[in-house]
Amino acid sequence: MRVLVTGGAGFIGSNLVDRLLAEGCDVDVIDDLSSGSLTNLAEARAQRSRKFTFHRLDVRSPQLTDIVAHRRPEVIFHLAAQVDVRTSISRPMFDAEVNVLGTLNLCEAALAAGTRKVVLAGSGGTRYGVPEALPVRESHPQRPVSPYGVSKKAAGDYLHYYREVRGLEYTELALANVYGPGQDPDGEAGVVAIFAGQMLAGRRPNIYGDGEQTRDYLYVDDAVDAFVRATEKGGGLLVNIGTGVETTVRDLYDRIAALTGYAETPHMAPARMGELERSCLDPGRAAIHLGWKPWTDLDEGLGLTVDWFRAPPQG
Repeated sequence: MRVLVTGGAGFIGSNLVDRLLAEGCDVDVIDDLSSGSLTNLAEARAQRSRKFTFHRLDVRSPQLTDIVAHRRPEVIFHLAAQVDVRTSISRPMFDAEVNVLGTLNLCEAALAAGTRKVVLAGSGGTRYGVPEALPVRESHPQRPVSPYGVSKKAAGDYLHYYREVRGLEYTELALANVYGPGQDPDGEAGVVAIFAGQMLAGRRPNIYGDGEQTRDYLYVDDAVDAFVRATEKGGGLLVNIGTGVETTVRDLYDRIAALTGYAETPHMAPARMGELERSCLDPGRAAIHLGWKPWTDLDEGLGLTVDWFRAPPQG
């Protein structure tokens, strides 16, 4: 099967690329490298060059249609996005251009190329807004409270239109907070990587707010498995991909500190605008429609992640 991964040089995208290549797929990656890195694709480029092609391109570019038409992927995994909540607040038009217009550009290109399905990386942490009950189910009202959440919801809504009216199949995966080896410790997102990287470097991490805000932390291999399963399952559905377990930021800090041997207390900083107090996803629909469940518990995943940051692969 030939597939295309937008945002394939990013953290989740590059892990997905490695999995797809391992399963024998021919993989094209589109990424503008604004936040991703070719370093993330080193294994793909070195070991499987005949099945892997990289295209440096913005998903908003008119050239996208030409590339998709030439490569004719059966399935497109759409992970390219503006993902920072604070950037969406300061630059809402830019956020909409990438997340909404970029998705529209991709859908039109997919239709023209005869692509069978688009699998969208959605946002489980922002799409639903302030939760009425936890863990959140897909039937929960969708009232996002940041421009990022609004744009990701709009991307999913457009995919629903393209399925119902234009015949382009899709599945939207509403992802929890994905973490794991290889995540950028200097990036805007990914508190596990930030805490681990700073603690191992002897730098004092920040906790924003009181540290009692909760998130649902999902190991990257588990997230990738959901994308692969969605190639054939979950048509027309929004599907939560999370663990159903809430973890406070302070508890996360303490667990990573124990793993790294870091003894200092965090620096407590003011809460950041647009961030939810609590977030946790019910993965029940994923079990039914994708046959998917998370298998990596938090302590195991954190241990694997800290081990990677201690001795990242060279080259």
